Amino acid sequence: MPKSPPFWLPGVHAARRPYLIKRARIATALRAWFARAGFIEVETPALQVSPGNETHLHAFATRLTGPGGEGRELYLRTSPEFACKKLLAAGESRIVEFARVFRNRERGALHHPEFTLLEWYRANEPYERLMEDCAAILGVAARASAAHEFSFRGRTIDPFAAPERITVAEAFARHAGIDLLATVAGGKGDRDRLAAEAGKAQVAFAGDDTWGDIFSRILAERVEPHLGNGRATILYEYPLPQAALARAKPGSDRVAERFELYACGVELGNAFGELTDAAEQRARFAAAMDEKARIHGERYPLDEDFLVALEQMPDACGIALGFDRLAMLASGAQAIEQAIWAPVVDV
Repeated sequence: MPKSPPFWLPGVHAARRPYLIKRARIATALRAWFARAGFIEVETPALQVSPGNETHLHAFATRLTGPGGEGRELYLRTSPEFACKKLLAAGESRIVEFARVFRNRERGALHHPEFTLLEWYRANEPYERLMEDCAAILGVAARASAAHEFSFRGRTIDPFAAPERITVAEAFARHAGIDLLATVAGGKGDRDRLAAEAGKAQVAFAGDDTWGDIFSRILAERVEPHLGNGRATILYEYPLPQAALARAKPGSDRVAERFELYACGVELGNAFGELTDAAEQRARFAAAMDEKARIHGERYPLDEDFLVALEQMPDACGIALGFDRLAMLASGAQAIEQAIWAPVVDV
């Protein structure tokens, strides 16, 4: 693949500048919206003991050296989540961050190794409030960029329309003909049962694929193409094996308080009713790192300080929204780098 020309060439910059100006206007408008809603904008460190403990995320490692030459390995964060939750434990109740984050092995029309997550948290509020926030933010971005619609790869949404809300189970039944929750019990996924359902739906998978792998294949091939068309989609109540840092829905051993926001087929945000059970979170992290070691041959340390803070964190909900993707859609750009002021050098 040929490398892109340097972003600083005057002709290249002139072609990108309309998208970048709209990005700046969107950021200004969103900061004003969050301030009116009672949020405090915070800034947390990019250097962390743990970059996050998700199986398929890859981090950049570095080394912190003290004045005496002593040192330890640190990582560039893949999300500000751990630090933001420590601030919730400290007593903050509504916080927002425009966070520069870093993910290795990611580059393409929708991915960049360094990008901006717009992440915000509400303490002692239900996670459905975040759904309302998402609907409002789409409108704020559209007004700031003077956009009447968002379009990407032939898909269009009205950013002012109320988002569709559909559960993951409903989406699997509607678009893949699969009874997803019949393959989940006690918080665990039945791999063989989901594999049988995937086979009936003619979704290909490998013999060593886990329940989670097969779930992701069905989601990508059969469900996601139908999301965020005409209006945004909120896909909610993810099955518990896909809960990550989300708590279980009260009274359920099958689904979690987790949703994702889609627009024009693009995943924009990932939201949780936050898990505050430190022992359960530790167990999930350990399982994810075991799987990471099996697949990728590496694992990241746990942030023990985060797990201690989690024990005193209040009930809360939080969401990470890809700000560059939002700016791309709202500005009319067709690749994420068109909406990033100074892209990272290519390999």
